[in-house]
Amino acid sequence: MKIKKILIANRGEIAVRIMKTARLMKVETVAIKTSFEPGAMYLSYADHIYDNTEEGTDIPVFLDIEKLILIAGRTGADAVHPGYGFLAENAYFAQKCIDNNIIFIGPSPDALYKMGNKTIARRIALRGCIPMALGSEGNISDEEEAIAVAEKIGYPVIIKAASGGGGRGMRIIRKAEEMERLFSIASKEAEKAFNDPSVFIEKYIENPKHIEFQILGDTHGNIIHLGERECSIQRKHQKLLEEAPSCALDDKLRHEMGRMAVKIAKAVNYYSAGTVEFLLDSDKKFYFMEMNTRIQVEHPVTELITGIDLIEQQIRIANGEKLKFRQEDIRLEGWAIECRINAEDVQSGFAPDPGKIESLSMPADPFVRIDTGIQPGSAIVASFDSMIAKLIVKGKDRKEAIKNCKKALDKVWIKGTKTTLPFFRMLVRNLKFQDGTFTTAFIEKDLEKYYYNSEYEEMLAAWLATKLFIEENLKEDSINVDFENGKEMSPWLLNKRMNQF
Repeated sequence: MKIKKILIANRGEIAVRIMKTARLMKVETVAIKTSFEPGAMYLSYADHIYDNTEEGTDIPVFLDIEKLILIAGRTGADAVHPGYGFLAENAYFAQKCIDNNIIFIGPSPDALYKMGNKTIARRIALRGCIPMALGSEGNISDEEEAIAVAEKIGYPVIIKAASGGGGRGMRIIRKAEEMERLFSIASKEAEKAFNDPSVFIEKYIENPKHIEFQILGDTHGNIIHLGERECSIQRKHQKLLEEAPSCALDDKLRHEMGRMAVKIAKAVNYYSAGTVEFLLDSDKKFYFMEMNTRIQVEHPVTELITGIDLIEQQIRIANGEKLKFRQEDIRLEGWAIECRINAEDVQSGFAPDPGKIESLSMPADPFVRIDTGIQPGSAIVASFDSMIAKLIVKGKDRKEAIKNCKKALDKVWIKGTKTTLPFFRMLVRNLKFQDGTFTTAFIEKDLEKYYYNSEYEEMLAAWLATKLFIEENLKEDSINVDFENGKEMSPWLLNKRMNQF
């Protein structure tokens, strides 16, 4: 193993995840300490810590290419793992690592650039005869051109940012009158998020399923897929729950979609882990969307059904090793579901709810895996994402996986911030989710409410509210009533009654 020490250019649960695998591989890791999270959990998993708390502002450190190269040099790291987000898909960062004799644990700068620009990716897919939704041949310069393209392919259409993803710079247009306003909004949003206002247009596929294929490729030209993940439970193009495999695919469709995923990866000589994303319509026709040139948040569900450690494979591939398995060696066994537990207020439209985690308890059942970078005392800060933990469960089939997920969710306890737990508790009890007929429109069109309250939770909430009300009124001049006897009750007697609960 020529990689001896890895700088983790990331934080949170993905930093912990990388460090755990690196330790098993006897590879040292370096974490970066920031003043926003001086006591962050991920620091305790690293072999070495670079203290960046006194060196300027902290927010850009994971986005500061020159600084990261400097830190790698100062700490003796011979490789960098970018995780996801931040600079994970930045071709310039990958090239700077190479220029400084640092191994970038990810794909080549060329693949990052070509697949990172969705307009270029579309052209590559079209040349390879990979199924695509109708759309513009390149970027759209203004509203007039956008209207002309939309009228040619037919409404509804969707505007997408040429760079980046995550739902930013994306707008659905259903009629020409909406184009001027929404085109401008999408372009400005793309420029703000990705420093690139370029957008293109595609035919909008109504109510599809979102299916992605996990890719692994080495530097010797071997590329395989590890099956699919279903990512249709999403809100405003942000994924909330993922599962593997998908109940929408049979073996024939899985083979064909997997073949197309490998084909587009080969077109850019792809190596490392990556994900090719498709939309699947109601007629079982699929359309290439994009390629994510990094490890995905939802990678654990693939790991659970294949038994393959994707982080380990990334490190081995970056080390120059060949894949030790062929396509025919891959077997999908069982079913896995991942819930992204975020610090968000579900009842306020999934608004972020930063704060301090006072306490949390996670299930330890044999069918459960928890990936987290949070512990009691950790702060969810507005500067970073709101993820608390990923709850991943497995079952022998989808029915058992949902059953196990329901059990696990009911055992999670988090105090200090609002979370997406009520949403997931509702979701696993929803009949449409259980029968697998949901689409990407599920949350917006099929749900009356976004959360679930059990009878126990409602009783507990009522009891706590009553207890708080009484305690706040235990003052010398307060009126405390003995409801049983219809007379005032002394604070001493009231305390005695309350202690009986």
